[in-house]
Amino acid sequence: MKNLGIVVVAYNASDVIRDCLETLLAASDGAHVVVVNNASTDNTWKVLEVWAEGRDGYAPENLPFPIKIVSKPLQSDKIHLINAPQNGGFAAGVNIGLKHCLAVPQIDRVWVVNPDTLTPLGTPEAIASAPSGFAMMGGRILYAAPPYRIQIDGGTIDKWTGVTGNLNLGAPRDTAPSASDDMAFISGASMVASRTFIEAAGPMPEEYFLYYEEVDWALKRGNLPLTYCKEAVVYHHAGTAIGSPRLDAPPSPFSAYYKHRARMMFLKRHFPASVPVGYLYGVAKAAQFLFRGHRSLSWAILCGMHGVRRPNP
Repeated sequence: MKNLGIVVVAYNASDVIRDCLETLLAASDGAHVVVVNNASTDNTWKVLEVWAEGRDGYAPENLPFPIKIVSKPLQSDKIHLINAPQNGGFAAGVNIGLKHCLAVPQIDRVWVVNPDTLTPLGTPEAIASAPSGFAMMGGRILYAAPPYRIQIDGGTIDKWTGVTGNLNLGAPRDTAPSASDDMAFISGASMVASRTFIEAAGPMPEEYFLYYEEVDWALKRGNLPLTYCKEAVVYHHAGTAIGSPRLDAPPSPFSAYYKHRARMMFLKRHFPASVPVGYLYGVAKAAQFLFRGHRSLSWAILCGMHGVRRPNP
């Protein structure tokens, strides 16, 4: 797997990062793993330091698959930790990791994966051995709690409202994947970018701070395709740091603010004629949450659309 770089951007992930990295390292022998602590405000960096030196004796429990524990990963040169001086958003953290990985000449693809994911055996090898020639490659992201329903196989975009969709959302995990042609983008929770694509398109756009970075990035792929690797499966807790929506819960105000802020930025950049429709959609969504009694969510959406009063996570 010496051709594979792996980037994990962690923000306030002290409760999930060790399970992520234990499963990742157990499955990815030979890969170049970079963890970027995105100026977390909790003790994520301390947790990483102690764990990486093998001083906490940590072992994951209740995983959906068995693993072999990796002891003292720093001493075995399996992992590289970077403590970012400031939180410039998800894409800024990713770009720090990309730069580190692409400095290694033999790496021809970089896998960006969330800190609240779990990686089963076989996934990194499938990613590393998949045919080249792609811009970005995705796989199946399953929710990390039983019954392990599908969160996303790939993303779609409504060019009128800017709303993104998840292919096969909520479907059983043995559902056949959608065709690659149905995908408009690859989810940033588990996304592989080729060196060819990165060098042609440039780094991931950092203006969004959260959400839509990967959607915008995918539109820069030119003639390179988006592909799907059915063996590239991860399990995702979803929303552990910023409160992204789940099947059984609405988003946090923080998540809603950035989602709708980014959605309007995306429309203005790529589909300016759709901005009025996108704006009306946001107002209707805010009214829907207000009607259901979620006043803070309603206010967060309106503030996000106008780029004012950023809430705390």
